[in-house]
Amino acid sequence: MSADPAPTALGHLRVLDLSRVLAGPWCGQILADLGAQVIKVERPDEGDDTRHWGPPFLKDADGRDTDAATYYTCANRNKQSVTVDLTRPEGQAIVRELACRSDVLIENFRAGGLARYGLDYATLKELNPRLIYCSITGFGQDGPYAGRAGYDLLVQAASGLMSITGRPDGEPGGGPMRVGVAVIDLFTGVYAATAILAAVEARHRTGRGQYIDMALLDVGMAMLANQAAGYLHTGRVPQRQGNTHPSIVPYQDFPTADGAMLLAVGNDGQFARFCEAAGVPGWSRDPRFATNAERVRHRAVLVPMIESITRQRTTREWVELLEDRAVPCGPINDIGQAFADPQVRARGLRVELPHPRFGQVAGVASPLRLSETPPVVRHAPPDLGQHTEQVLSEVLGYDAARIAALKAQGIV
Repeated sequence: MSADPAPTALGHLRVLDLSRVLAGPWCGQILADLGAQVIKVERPDEGDDTRHWGPPFLKDADGRDTDAATYYTCANRNKQSVTVDLTRPEGQAIVRELACRSDVLIENFRAGGLARYGLDYATLKELNPRLIYCSITGFGQDGPYAGRAGYDLLVQAASGLMSITGRPDGEPGGGPMRVGVAVIDLFTGVYAATAILAAVEARHRTGRGQYIDMALLDVGMAMLANQAAGYLHTGRVPQRQGNTHPSIVPYQDFPTADGAMLLAVGNDGQFARFCEAAGVPGWSRDPRFATNAERVRHRAVLVPMIESITRQRTTREWVELLEDRAVPCGPINDIGQAFADPQVRARGLRVELPHPRFGQVAGVASPLRLSETPPVVRHAPPDLGQHTEQVLSEVLGYDAARIAALKAQGIV
């Protein structure tokens, strides 16, 4: 007899994922990694938009190019894919049945978009009062922008995030810049997962589910963090500073003999140790630089002085020198270098999962580390509709003849 599988944190939950692209799927993948059964409902023949967002595309087991975009793989592992036509009454009935047997529903249609299918919260909570229903939109369920479609890039612009990202106007390459990944989508997925788990905990006490209204704009504003706090308390609008920090110096990239490094001095003790290592101990006693507040005021003087010193050693030499003195610094890796980094490899952050069509599908491990119920990467991202028959049979109890009839009608 085989041993029982290790317990998971969320193995008791079933999640119905009606979302697509990134924020909702990212949320669903977090829950799936923690053990929840996540049933991803996709459009027949098309599926999630990101299945087609390439290049790059996956290669099959023989190394030949396919039409399956790698984008989809980043947010859909550990899920079951079911294809259902929501525009058909029979398809809507299937999703209602699944909602009645689920703990959580995630969707990212436009505000009110699922009401015409009878799949809105007001309808489903009458059928399943314990249902936790999470809606993710660009701008929320109310307000003058509620009806607008929302994309990460639009919200990076609208929230002010782009205005503080990039080099200042007047410098080469100056101007607003988006972050290199859809960071607001990703943060929204994390916030949504947090809200869902809070609602699950509340349900333990009340026995009732609840509605969660997640908006990319709300998350984008929350992510402004210290920049927002500074504006709200001073009225001064933060400006772009490239890789420098508005409140800490030195905290940026510096040139080295063979490239560049990142120096992140967070307190006066670290600065003193940097100065000692660099052979300029007097800098830390200079009234202009002795405290962080003064270093910020005299940034324009200090930074060129540091640059003249950092150019004298290679990046590796600086890292080895400063690590011994507990001064935070490091290389500026590209993504290939990051995956080759010994710490990344030691933490097992690259994972590979077997797939019948693609041989192996690579991904990034969950960053959640729980001692008793750790996340488990169990299954590669599914093929479109891979689990339709299994879910209809095991979850809803449909027999083979009924499933075949639904297929013949193009409903699933």
